[in-house]
Amino acid sequence: MPGHFRFLDDIALADMAFDADGDSLPALFDAATRALIESLADPSTIAQTWRQTVDLGAPDIETLLFEWLGRLVYFKDAQGVVFHQATLSLAPTSDQPGWGLHAELTGAPVDLLTQDLRSDVKGVTKHLYAVTHEEDTWKARVVLDV
Repeated sequence: MPGHFRFLDDIALADMAFDADGDSLPALFDAATRALIESLADPSTIAQTWRQTVDLGAPDIETLLFEWLGRLVYFKDAQGVVFHQATLSLAPTSDQPGWGLHAELTGAPVDLLTQDLRSDVKGVTKHLYAVTHEEDTWKARVVLDV
């Protein structure tokens, strides 16, 4: 089952917040990724002319999700792109305790004429940031600085 996300209007008044969930870690990461991508622009209006492969590692899931979402914001700023989609996979690291992420990003340079742009996210914050596992569901709360 795919993960889900919903934007939260009453959590951070000057920022943007969302909750994401999934029945697995990949579903959680997919839902949080889609929430961030959709906060930037309508992905259906974004071409697939830009591609980037990303490999990240972190000692725990909380750090890995935070670093991953931060990397998306970095690409948006450093390369002036917005995203059509991200395909990703997660696995425990074999050489040390922790987790690894491999992702393939597609998108295009920002184009005010052809893209439905939304928010200019400046960063992912630690304010109210949480990743939890309850029974069969992984959940994350993320606040974005806009």
